[in-house]
Amino acid sequence: MIKKSHYIGFVHWCFAKLSVFLFCLMLGLMIFSTLPKGAIAGEALHGLSTFKDLKYKADFKHFEYANPDAPKGGKLSMIGTEARITFDSFNLFIRKGDPAQGLLYLFDSLMVRAYDEPDAVYGLVAHSAELHKDNKGVTFYLREEAKFSDDTPLRASDVVFSIKTIQTKASPLYKLSLRDVELVEAIDPFTVRFRFKGNQTRDLPQRVAEMPIFSEKFYTTLPFEKGSLVPPIASGPYKIGKFKAGQYVTYLRRDDYWAKNLPVNKGRFNFDELRYEYFTDRSAEFEALKAGVFDLREEFTSKDWATKYDFDAIKKSKVIADTLPDDRPGGTQGFFINIRKNKFKDPRVRQAIGLAFDFEWTNKNLFYGLYKRTVGYFENSPMKAVGKPSKAELALLEPFRDQLPVSVFETAALPPISNGSGQDRKMIRRAKKLLQDAGWVYKNRQWVNKEKEVLSIEFLTFSPSFSRVILPMIRNLKTIGIKASLRQVDPAQYQERLKSFDFDVTARRYVMRLTPGVELWNMFGSRSANAQASYNLAGIQNPVVDALIEKVINAKTRKDLITACHALDRVLRANFYWVPHWYKAAHNVAYWNKFSRPPLKPKYERGIIDLWWYDNAKAGKL
Repeated sequence: MIKKSHYIGFVHWCFAKLSVFLFCLMLGLMIFSTLPKGAIAGEALHGLSTFKDLKYKADFKHFEYANPDAPKGGKLSMIGTEARITFDSFNLFIRKGDPAQGLLYLFDSLMVRAYDEPDAVYGLVAHSAELHKDNKGVTFYLREEAKFSDDTPLRASDVVFSIKTIQTKASPLYKLSLRDVELVEAIDPFTVRFRFKGNQTRDLPQRVAEMPIFSEKFYTTLPFEKGSLVPPIASGPYKIGKFKAGQYVTYLRRDDYWAKNLPVNKGRFNFDELRYEYFTDRSAEFEALKAGVFDLREEFTSKDWATKYDFDAIKKSKVIADTLPDDRPGGTQGFFINIRKNKFKDPRVRQAIGLAFDFEWTNKNLFYGLYKRTVGYFENSPMKAVGKPSKAELALLEPFRDQLPVSVFETAALPPISNGSGQDRKMIRRAKKLLQDAGWVYKNRQWVNKEKEVLSIEFLTFSPSFSRVILPMIRNLKTIGIKASLRQVDPAQYQERLKSFDFDVTARRYVMRLTPGVELWNMFGSRSANAQASYNLAGIQNPVVDALIEKVINAKTRKDLITACHALDRVLRANFYWVPHWYKAAHNVAYWNKFSRPPLKPKYERGIIDLWWYDNAKAGKL
C-alpha cells in the first residue's frame, strides 16, 4: 500500500517536471517568435545551385574531371593570364596597389565550384547548408577540422569577419556582390547564418559560399585596407613562398592542408610549387619560354600564335603548342562608346561609328583568321539572341514596344560584314547616310551639328599593341568625315580616366557568368551609369534595359533566365552602345612537355593549375 507521504511527493515531482516542460515550451515559442519571418531553414544540402540542379550526389568521391590518383610533386612555372607586369601587394581584394597573381589559392571558401556545371558549389569549409524557406537567407554548418596555415582553428567568427571586411573595406566590385547581405552572424563556432534583403537574392547563397575566408587573427595586426607584401595566413591549399616584387612570386603546397582529402579536392592542387613570372616586354617573355626559363604560357596574340610557334623545341615535341576548348561565354568585348557625351547620344551616330570597323580585313590581316566576330553580349553561350524573338521573348518585350527600336522585334541586330578590303565603300556610304539622318551636316570635309560642334572621336588606350587594330578604323572614320585620333596613356592614367569617364571610346572585355545576375547592374544598369569606377563605361541609362536586368536576376528557372537574357541582348544590340570585337572559344597554350593531365577537361575552366600534374618520366626525357 502506497503511503500518503509518498503519494504527495510523487505529485510534487510531477508538477515540478511539468513546470520545467512548460517553461521550456514557452521559452522555445518566445525564441521562435523573435526569428525573422521565414528564417527557419529547410533541408540540409551538400551543395547549392541557382536552380537546384546538382550533378553530384551527397556521397560523391571526387569531381568527374579530376584524377584522384594524380601524383603530387614538381613545380609549375608560368606567365599568369591577367597580363600584369608587376606586383606590390598580397591583397587581391582592395583597390590600393597591384596584387600578385595566384592569390586566390591562399584562401578556402565555404563551398567550391564544380567546373562541369554552370553554377553549382559543393561543401568545403562548410559540410552542408540550409536555405531559408523564405529565400531570404542561408545557414552554413562548418567542419570542425578546418584550420589555418598557422594551425589555429577556422571558425564561424572568421567567416563573419571576412564577409563584414569585404562589405566595408574591399574594392567596389566585391562590395557590390555582397550589397544585399543584411546580416551575417555566428550562431556558434560551427554555424554561420546569413540574412538577405531586397528581392534580388536568388544567387546570394552561392555568392557568399564562394567568398574567401580570412584569418581574423592576422588582420588584427595588419590593417586589411593597407597594401602590403606581408604574406597573409592561408586557409587554402597553398601558402606564399619566395618572391621578389615585380619579378616572381611562388606558392608552396601545404602538406598540412586540412582539406586535401575531401571529395571536392581529390586529384586537385598537385604541384608542390606554383611560380608566376613577370615580364615587362612580351617579346622577352616569349624568348624566355623558348629558353625554358619557365614552363607554360597562354598566347593571346593571334599573329604570334600563327607565326612564332614553330621553333625547334616544338618541332622536337619538347614544347607542346596546344588548343584547349573553352565553353564559357565568349566575353562582352568591344569598343564602348561614351554616350554621356551629347555627340554620341543618337544611336545612328553610334551605328555609323561601328561601320568604320572592318572585322573581316582585321581578322584576315592581323589575326590570321583565328577569331570569330562577336555578335551578342552573351557570345558563345545559349543566352545569345538568335533570329527573331520567340513568343516568350515577345512577352517580355511587348510592354515596352513604344520605347524600343523596331529592329528589336525583328532579327537580332548583327554587325555588318564587309568585303574584306579594309575600306568597304558600301559601309562608308551607309555611315554617311546615318549621320545625315541623325541631323549632322557635312561641311568642309567634316560633320557639324546644329550647335556647330564638330564630330570627333578620341580612342583611349594604354596598350601599344592595340594600335594596330585602332589605326585602320581611324583611317575609315576620317574617310567618312569624322575627326578621329588615338590617345595612348600609361596604365595608371588610363584607369583614372576610366573611373571618371573621361574618354570618347575605349576597348573593354566583360567576362559573363553562365548564370548572369546582379553584376549586370554594374555593367549596363542606370544606377551605375554615373557611379565613379563603375563598369558601365557606355553610360547606359535605359529603363527597358533596367527592367530586363530585373527579369534576368529574378528568373526562377534556367529556361526563364535564357529567355530574359535573349530579350536583354536584343535591346542592347539594337541601341549600338558598342562596336563588337571578336572572340575565340579556345585557349592557346604552349608548355614544356613535362606534365600530364586527366583525359576529361572541365567544361568551364582551363583546369591547368588545379588538375595537371608533374610527370617525372616526361621530364626525364627533357
